[in-house]
Amino acid sequence: MQVPPELLQRVQKWLRQEKKSYINGQWVRGEGKGITLYNPATEEVLCEYAGLSEAQLNDAIEAADTEFKKQTFGNLPARDRAVLLRKMGDIVRRNTQELALIETLQNGKTFVESLGDDLPDSADVFDYYAGWTDKFYGEVSPTGAGTLNYILREPLGVCGLIVPWNFPLLLTMWKLAPALATNNTVVVKPSSYTPLSFIRFMELLDAELQLPPGLINMVLGQGSLVGNALTASPKVAKISFTGSTEVGKKIMEGSGKNHLRPLSLELGGKSPCIFFEDTPNLDAAIARAYQVMFSQKGEKCSEPTRFIIHRSIYKKVADALVERAKAYRLGNPLDPNTQQGAQCHKQHFASICNYLEEGERIGLKRLCGGLPAKAGDLAKGYYVLPTIYDNVDPNCRLAQEEIFGPLLCLFPFETDEEAIALANNTPYGLAAGLYTANISRAHTLARELQAGQIFINKYGQYDFAAPFGGTKQSGLGREMGVHSIEAFTQVKSVLIQL
Repeated sequence: MQVPPELLQRVQKWLRQEKKSYINGQWVRGEGKGITLYNPATEEVLCEYAGLSEAQLNDAIEAADTEFKKQTFGNLPARDRAVLLRKMGDIVRRNTQELALIETLQNGKTFVESLGDDLPDSADVFDYYAGWTDKFYGEVSPTGAGTLNYILREPLGVCGLIVPWNFPLLLTMWKLAPALATNNTVVVKPSSYTPLSFIRFMELLDAELQLPPGLINMVLGQGSLVGNALTASPKVAKISFTGSTEVGKKIMEGSGKNHLRPLSLELGGKSPCIFFEDTPNLDAAIARAYQVMFSQKGEKCSEPTRFIIHRSIYKKVADALVERAKAYRLGNPLDPNTQQGAQCHKQHFASICNYLEEGERIGLKRLCGGLPAKAGDLAKGYYVLPTIYDNVDPNCRLAQEEIFGPLLCLFPFETDEEAIALANNTPYGLAAGLYTANISRAHTLARELQAGQIFINKYGQYDFAAPFGGTKQSGLGREMGVHSIEAFTQVKSVLIQL
């Protein structure tokens, strides 16, 4: 879809306006470090804003704590809270094009991806969790004659929601909707690289809904300052973080050092996709696996960055992948014909380039891609060609570390045992996929593969009702479905002597 010119003009005008944090129902000018945002497709300044000071961050936490104690929102009838959640989703739907354009300008993904992939789920997740507001049932335990033991499920309190830059709005809503559905209050920390879409959502929300002050607080600033404030505060009852494993470990360390609190950590991935010799509809499987790997510029934690391919079909699969990669169109994210936009920010672009240089240094066989794309229309911006490496050493850095970009490693195998060993040979365990017509093999591998989610015969099937999260270095806890309800609540046991 083409971006309407009047929409682009309106958003560009909005970008020139001052950006503020939102604390206790008020817009607050930051007193901390100034931050400059760049359009990753052009390297031009997008806007500037000021982060919060430590004192202002504490004000946001205090506001959330005060509202949680009042329970202005939590004491509303469940149906009324459900209506408000659905209205939040409706705000996203009515402003989908504007929010998608802002997402693309700050992140570099194509407008088609923002509009078609990110925004629908950003709205629908509120509808899903609106249906949960009256469904956290208690329990009764069999404690014997003369006693009654019932168990309550209650909210945790102030929840710190720390969101990454790859799906800025969507992953915020993944956390925000269940946190509110379970009667918590929140302090939302968008990525300092991509805060704009949530800022705009909060402006729309503030204009349309009369929510209790302190229910939703949005704090802008550098990740280290805000993260430290959230982990250090005894008033923060829960932190839900999505991002790198390195930062997740720091949050875990800080929380353990200062206070004991529940954490949800959705971290890195190095996911495998296995193609067996009996892959059903091989051409369709290749097309799907390529798409989930290289869409969104490869900036997805659950993408299959390692293709493990049976030797009997290895060359056919590799040739088909290379053909697709060479035809993939990079360019202006606002052009509806563009298939891959720019990497999100300069530091990340440099990190991907370092991996490309590492691949050359150790002599990996590169089938396509390679050095950053800088020709013609790509002279400015953070563009990386889709890159595929052949028959990669499974123990090298490119096969072991999360690159978070359009770099794919291929590995041949002959036996099921070899495929399983290759798939499990990383520190990560977020997702894994496999293609086979053998149902017994599929069920066996579903148990053997070390990952939080297994995709069989269609990589990347996601649903609000299905748990999302990983094992090993990919994190702690699960999001979505009933698992988010559990993550944002606690149980209380009540025993009565009759």
